[in-house]
Amino acid sequence: MASVSLSSINLSTGPSSLCFGFALNKQPLSNSFAVGLGSSKKTPGIRVSVCRASSVVFHHLDADDFRHPLDKQNTLILRAIPGLNEIGKALLGTIGEQVMVLENIGTSVLVSENQLSELHQLMVEAAALLKIEAPELYVRQSPVPNAYTLAVSGKKPFVVVHTSLVELLTRKELQAVLAHELGHVKCDHGVWLTVANILTLGAYTVPGLGGLIAQRLEEQLFRWLRAAELTCDRAALLVVQDPKVVISVLMKLAGGCPSMADQLNVDAFLDQARSYDKASSSPVGWYIRNAQTRQLSHPLPVLRAREIDEWSRSQDYRSLLNRAIQISSVQKV
Repeated sequence: MASVSLSSINLSTGPSSLCFGFALNKQPLSNSFAVGLGSSKKTPGIRVSVCRASSVVFHHLDADDFRHPLDKQNTLILRAIPGLNEIGKALLGTIGEQVMVLENIGTSVLVSENQLSELHQLMVEAAALLKIEAPELYVRQSPVPNAYTLAVSGKKPFVVVHTSLVELLTRKELQAVLAHELGHVKCDHGVWLTVANILTLGAYTVPGLGGLIAQRLEEQLFRWLRAAELTCDRAALLVVQDPKVVISVLMKLAGGCPSMADQLNVDAFLDQARSYDKASSSPVGWYIRNAQTRQLSHPLPVLRAREIDEWSRSQDYRSLLNRAIQISSVQKV
């Protein structure tokens, strides 16, 4: 395995280059969530209604304010390697960005004030709450529910949403997805993904111990990716400010469909998460759980649901909200 299948370093024209998604495992740009949408209110088809999801705004918000401890720990490991940040940007920044620009412009719809304006507003609101500039947002036709972020140099990231994901989620859930993707941008995850992939690929070219070194690096990369996803689930919660919305997205990705969406129960899904913890608490269960997750780029959905539920009850989360300014809870656009 010379590269990471979710976020490959190859510069092919497919959307698998240097990406983060709300996926459930390391399959390239599959098992994430997507949402279908129409181009305007007057056009027949699927539409997205904008409703401000949050009740507070932040004066200042740093990525480390919500970064998951495992993300901090694994990022420090990457930062300890001298010069990798600059090397990653220098080697792939310009070429990678050009490939992604041409790919997205050629095969997707660029969202703007004049194109899918309601979806644009959801993105702008989420970016404002996270205190970052809104990246370009593209909508791609696909039956596979998915949303992902593409970034090489960290200067011109893209967020891509598949049409089938819009059909699966409510508008609040959709904004949670966009906020999750913005979390990757806020935390500069794209740069470190590039660096880690370069390191892994380079090690595989070394005869002898190179393959063993690369395997170790790849395992470390997957650990970091899983931790990064937990961080971005927190970014989603900071925007929508309702843990059940974020957990509902994870539940729908695990086993939801539009025709049964109204029958899904978030509390039952959290009970399922707790039963997983109990079943994997024994030595044998721990071993099976470890084997089940070590090659995944994303944590299991039940574990992500439990993590965001616990963080929503934490003092850290409450402190962040206490620092914010109250606004009207619902503002129609």
